[in-house]
Amino acid sequence: MLTSSELLDVLACPGCGTQLAQEDEESPSLACVSCGARYPVRHGIPFLLPSDLEVAPAPADKGLTHKQRQVSFFDQDPADDFGITRPRGAPELYGWLLREKFRRSVLGLEEVLPGATALTICGGSGLDAELLARAGARVILSDISLGVVLQARERAKRFGLDITLIVADAEALPFRDGSIEVVYVHDGLHHLENPALGLAEMARVARRAVSVTEPAAAAATAAAVRIGLAEAEEEAGNPVRRLTLDEIVSELSSRGFRPLQPHRYALYYRHWPGRAVRILSQPVLFPLARAGFAAVNRLFGRYGNKLAVQAVRVRDATDT
Repeated sequence: MLTSSELLDVLACPGCGTQLAQEDEESPSLACVSCGARYPVRHGIPFLLPSDLEVAPAPADKGLTHKQRQVSFFDQDPADDFGITRPRGAPELYGWLLREKFRRSVLGLEEVLPGATALTICGGSGLDAELLARAGARVILSDISLGVVLQARERAKRFGLDITLIVADAEALPFRDGSIEVVYVHDGLHHLENPALGLAEMARVARRAVSVTEPAAAAATAAAVRIGLAEAEEEAGNPVRRLTLDEIVSELSSRGFRPLQPHRYALYYRHWPGRAVRILSQPVLFPLARAGFAAVNRLFGRYGNKLAVQAVRVRDATDT
């Protein structure tokens, strides 16, 4: 976990990009030293959203903006605590798929993570933050929803994780340019109103590396939408905005990053594991399921429904 001074060293006003400071000794709130914007600390968590993002309480209100729908939906109390505990208690294949997804997301970055400060955006209830922490990183988790950030805090408490938590907008990250060694997103950009802006913000903030794992804008995904295995609209009611592998590689390359092993692959699981996953997790079938997954990806992975891009910074984006 970052100390208060370490966190202040990397934070910036999401409105004007200037340094933040503690408002006074008796208040944990933060204030911008330039524009004077004030940012509260709620439940011990810095609330660093742009001033123009006002969240309405009712998710059914049709007048809500894209971001307001996201916050209102994900601030609701979860039906259970599976989001906090997963993959614990889930079938073995389910946990293996999550670990495989993470392994692909950090290909080429394995030696970068230990000891590095890593920011996970759209961090949700903290699964990715936990995996990054287990890989040796000092993790900051950010999400636009205080509700899921509180779930992440509960995950950290239960499982002994040192994770720094903030509420932030992925399209206006409250961090200084090049202040975080590794910036990471897992299935988060497609939730944004402007995924390209979220990706640009990741590149702006990252000093050493970026990792992106997302559903691919691909024929396989389009087919999955038609048969109900993927969504065209997310639970909060917003459209899903998928990116292509080429779009991500091109954007990161233009901002001074060198992609390492960008690739598409096939992987599917539901949030709550179903009967098929339970059956395939049986000791006799589990090795066959893993072998089948590997075979499918050797043959057809390039057409898969998921993409992973890892990139390292080779020059400042302003260099010519």
